[in-house]
Amino acid sequence: MNCHAKGSAASDESLKADILRLKKDKKAVILAHYYVDGAIQDIADFVGDSLALAQKAATAASDAEIIVMCGVNFMGETVKLLCPDKKVLVPDTDAGCSLADSCPADSFEAFVKAHPGYTVISYVNTTVGVKALSDVLVTSGNARKIVDSFPADAKLIFGPDRNLGAYINSVTGREMLLWDGACHVHERFSAEKLVELKALHPDAPVLVHPECRRPVVLLADKVGSTAALLEYALASDATEFIVATESGILHQMRKAAPDKTFIPVPPSDSTCACNDCAYMKLNTLAKLRDCLVAEAPEVHIDPVLAEKALRPINRMLELSK
Repeated sequence: MNCHAKGSAASDESLKADILRLKKDKKAVILAHYYVDGAIQDIADFVGDSLALAQKAATAASDAEIIVMCGVNFMGETVKLLCPDKKVLVPDTDAGCSLADSCPADSFEAFVKAHPGYTVISYVNTTVGVKALSDVLVTSGNARKIVDSFPADAKLIFGPDRNLGAYINSVTGREMLLWDGACHVHERFSAEKLVELKALHPDAPVLVHPECRRPVVLLADKVGSTAALLEYALASDATEFIVATESGILHQMRKAAPDKTFIPVPPSDSTCACNDCAYMKLNTLAKLRDCLVAEAPEVHIDPVLAEKALRPINRMLELSK
């Protein structure tokens, strides 16, 4: 059960009807990340992780005039970079990202300049400014594949997620230089509470996102992106799973496998049974409806910066094929 407030079923149905009407009238496409509220996932045209959303944006229907990105700000920016001729909207401009915030572009630029001769690999969870300083982007789903595309002795910088970077180092044997950033949601998962859950559910595979700290990752049966964790759960013969990633993914897991039980790992600093991203949960049906009515907030990116930031995104998409 999520710990954020929900509207009444009647009001939600009215909002959904408004959204569907507006979407049709305005030729809009709605994209939603797995971490937003389930009601938004259910009404979206496409739901996915960061890689899938980027790929979908890159191939967005040519007759769509508006794309609404329900997620966090950097996702809206990525869509705009890939679809510069479309009007790109986000339901709430306050939907930031703690990981992106942990890597200011000016500080990252100084770090890159201090290590000449290094190829810069950045997680897609970054600002446009950081993307523009990068040679290639990655997501949690394709990070290992892209890192493996470089020679074994290549000098690599990986930013901003130190946990994802450390995990990739551990499975590839590399020694990439890591920027010291992290996601506040995945940092909060407790190895101690995970051990307690494993004792209560000894037959349940443990599914862990690689943005989690190493003690949590070491307890996993499967480490992967949200999409990879979902795929693993659907293919497994197990009937219950312990899940250490943002709780929004549980909605898709339960929809896709209603006969299975998915148990969220609680954060270390809370009695709540789930671990929500407060930024993702700023996306609501009411805000989605309102942004379609007003056709705002709209994402705008400086054209010069956009040109620089688009190159590493395109390289990621090419290497992900």
